[in-house]
Amino acid sequence: MKISIIKTIMCALLLGISFSCEDYLDKQPDDFLTLEKVFEDKSRIEEWFSAVYSGIPENYNFLMRSLDSFADDIAPSLGWAAYGWVAIDKQKGNWDATRDWDLRGRYWETLPRRIRSAYILLERIKTVDGLPQQEVDYLKAEMRFLIAYFHCMRLTTFGAIPVPEGLVDLESPAGDMMIGQTPFDEVVDLVDAELKAVAEILPPSYIEAQKYGRATSIACLAVRARLLLFAASPLVNGNTDYANYMNNKGQTIFNQTPDASKWQRAATACKELIDLAEANGHALYKEYKDGVIDPYMSYQNMLFTTANFGNKEILFARAYGDTDTYDRHAQPRGTAGNGGLGVTQTLVDAFFMKNGLPAITGYNADGSPVINAASGYNESGFSTEAVSAKTSWIEGASGNSASSANNVITPSGVYNMYVNREPRFYVSVLYNGAWFRRETRTTQFYSSQSDGGPTHDAPSYGYLVRKKVHPDVDPRTNVQPYRPCVLYRLGEAYLNYAEALNECDPGNPDILHYLNLIRERAGIPAYGSGAGQITVPADMKEAIRRERRVELNCENGTRWDDVRRWMIGEDVLNGTFYGMNFSGTKLSVDKNDPTAYFVRTEVMQRSFTKRDYWMPIPQEEIDKNPNLKQLPGW
Repeated sequence: MKISIIKTIMCALLLGISFSCEDYLDKQPDDFLTLEKVFEDKSRIEEWFSAVYSGIPENYNFLMRSLDSFADDIAPSLGWAAYGWVAIDKQKGNWDATRDWDLRGRYWETLPRRIRSAYILLERIKTVDGLPQQEVDYLKAEMRFLIAYFHCMRLTTFGAIPVPEGLVDLESPAGDMMIGQTPFDEVVDLVDAELKAVAEILPPSYIEAQKYGRATSIACLAVRARLLLFAASPLVNGNTDYANYMNNKGQTIFNQTPDASKWQRAATACKELIDLAEANGHALYKEYKDGVIDPYMSYQNMLFTTANFGNKEILFARAYGDTDTYDRHAQPRGTAGNGGLGVTQTLVDAFFMKNGLPAITGYNADGSPVINAASGYNESGFSTEAVSAKTSWIEGASGNSASSANNVITPSGVYNMYVNREPRFYVSVLYNGAWFRRETRTTQFYSSQSDGGPTHDAPSYGYLVRKKVHPDVDPRTNVQPYRPCVLYRLGEAYLNYAEALNECDPGNPDILHYLNLIRERAGIPAYGSGAGQITVPADMKEAIRRERRVELNCENGTRWDDVRRWMIGEDVLNGTFYGMNFSGTKLSVDKNDPTAYFVRTEVMQRSFTKRDYWMPIPQEEIDKNPNLKQLPGW
């Protein structure tokens, strides 16, 4: 979008969208004298600038409407539905276009306000005392980045969004601004071009600590690469389900013919991002134990360690977020937490064994798992000995020490489902009987025990989420270690590139190279024919999807977007969901004993239909603007 286009769109946004709730943005359209004063003062310009940035979502907040809950990663306690956790209703299919929700649902109304504010800054900012021309140029480029980013967020949520095209006079009737939606690919092209252009202006990083979290050239390419991967995927690349879905001009919103070149376009964008990031010192975050990668500490701390302490994996992050809410809901009830922010059994099943093989390859008609015998996985009973590893990770058992050569991962007596799993499992999932260091005891999720039911402040599926929860968090004493809110990281970029490349150039050696970089850091064998490696999967697409499922679990709604863009929602989000026996009181795997806890038990019936691949446009917006066309099925 060139500046002339920016001015054009600004006019429409000025008329069509209300101001933000911040005091300094809460001006009527004729308050131009006040606006002039705002943009003559450095501190007020920075306030305005920060308000636009606040439109970037936090990846720890909005738990009641979590996108990770919409997919099959995070699973809030079902009892919380009565307390406004609308994600649970969404899981069940109890949803329509009149339903109010935060985060992506309100993207329709809140992000245009941020976009509008960004355009005002672009139009009015100038050099003032303390704000030299170089900084003005950066601020303008960052506003262009945010405009493109916000369009991207709305596009991948709703699929069909209006992007103003022509100049709208300020005296025009309101009806002239009631425009319809722009075809999906046209918006992709606009955002792609803008992010590429802005990447040429912004630096790859900033020296000043106070600028952490601001857009960079690398952030531009990261947003661009993720968008182009989405745009190449089956949902929007030749999906004939939307053949009859048109805008008010009769234009088809989604293309109907698969275009293989979109995968090449995405692969190229991913590689450009990787090359720029690595050229500027970015790399997968790794910690070592006696000269060897420590996968437990590496995977745990990639989301906790900041850039100034050596974490070069982060490509774009919010500097601050509401981690307290997330942490408290994920802490067991008996440890002063809210005790019900869990994960699904399907996520537990997705993790590999420590030998790098998948434990479960599918499910039978009765919901029972198809076990991969070669992996060594079993659900038949409990371990008879402790399992240790060379790691500084101390969360596995009593007596562990960061200085020890080896530490216990699972002590004896642990349900075999959780024994000999890969390191990412233990960092991501808190299961019944797991050691909980802060309380110097194991978790007790049995019914009527300190962390279990029948109260709603207990994990419905039998697990709490551990990923992103700092191990030193203590709700009893309000200890809340700082963490950045990581939005984009290099590990995702590697997997994005592997996926896109596999679609356009299968067999390219880069596919295995980048997939194996992820597995190496995860502490599991690489694919290949060398010593210690495991056979390259015949179905590379499925292998990449498995790796994404595990590596990116519970991060920024990534699984939600993957399920939608791959069009597998009816398969993985529809039907019976199982977990451990919430009513169980006994350390038992006896399926005939209703008090046995470690038995796969129905938790809920979920619903996902074709309409659910997109969020609906809020009905009140349809009522206001007759030129908007609701998404199919809503």
